[in-house]
Amino acid sequence: MVVWISALLMVLLGGGWVVLNRIGGERYRQLSRLPMEGLRLQKLTPPLVYLLERSKVPMRFPIWFYRIQGSVQKLHGLRRSPEMTLLFMADALAYTWLIWIGGCIWSLLTGEPMGMIAGFGLGVLLPIALIRDMQKKVLLREQEIVMELPELLSKIVLLVGAGETVQRSIAHCVERSKDKNHPLYNELGRMLLEWEGGHPFQQAFEQFNKRCGVQEVSIFTTTVLLNFRRCGNDFALALRDLSRVLWEKRKAIGRTRGEQASSKLVFPMVVIFMIVIILLGAPAFMMMNM
Repeated sequence: MVVWISALLMVLLGGGWVVLNRIGGERYRQLSRLPMEGLRLQKLTPPLVYLLERSKVPMRFPIWFYRIQGSVQKLHGLRRSPEMTLLFMADALAYTWLIWIGGCIWSLLTGEPMGMIAGFGLGVLLPIALIRDMQKKVLLREQEIVMELPELLSKIVLLVGAGETVQRSIAHCVERSKDKNHPLYNELGRMLLEWEGGHPFQQAFEQFNKRCGVQEVSIFTTTVLLNFRRCGNDFALALRDLSRVLWEKRKAIGRTRGEQASSKLVFPMVVIFMIVIILLGAPAFMMMNM
C-alpha cells in the first residue's frame, strides 16, 4: 500500500511539474531568468511561478507576501521587486517539491511510510528556514549600513569644512572607500550614477533612502536635503550632531553583536567542559572499580 501511494505521489509531483511548465509558456521561463543572487534552483521555477501567480498568492496572503517583498527590495532593489518576490517563493517551493519527490522515492525503495512523512515535514519547514535566512541577511545589511554611516558623516563634515560641495564630498567618499562591496557604498555608487545620468540631486537622494530602507539613513537624507544649500558651518554642525547620535547607535550594535557572539560560545564551552570531566573522571572511576 505504501509503495503504491508513494509511486502515485511521485508521478503526480513529477507529471504536475511537466504539465505546468508546458502551460506556463515562455513568459514564465523568461521571468525565471531574472538576475537574483542566492537562488540555486532557478531553472526549476517557471511552472512554480505560474502556479503561485495563478493561485493569486499575493492577493490571498497580502501581509505575508509584502513582508517577503520588503526583504527582497532591501537585498535586490526596488526594480521588479514583485516578480523577484514570486521568483524567491518559487525557488523555496522548488526545494519543497524536490524533497517531497525524494521522500516518495525513499518510501518506494524501503516500503516504509517514514520517507513520505519525513519528506513532507522537511518540505514544509525548509521554505520557512529560507525566509528567516533572508530576514537575517536583511538585518545584517541594515546593521552594516548603520555602523558605517557615522564614518561617512565624519568624512563628509571634513570635506565640506574644507570647501567641497556635498555632491563632491560624497563622490570622494565613494571613490576612496576601502570596501567596494559594502551595501552603503554600493547604494551611494548607484546614486552617483543617477546624478551623472541627469537625475536631480533631491530625487536621487530620496531613491537612495528608499533602497537602503533604514531609519538612520532616512534621518541622514532629511538632514542633507534640508541643509545642503546652506553648506558652511550650519550644514557641518547639523551633520556633527547627527554623527554623534549615530556613533552611539554604532556602539549599541557592537555591544549587541558581542553579546550574540558570547552566547554562541556557551554551547561549545559546555561540550568541552563535559569532555574534560569525562577524560579526568574516567581514570578515577576505573581505579575505584579495580
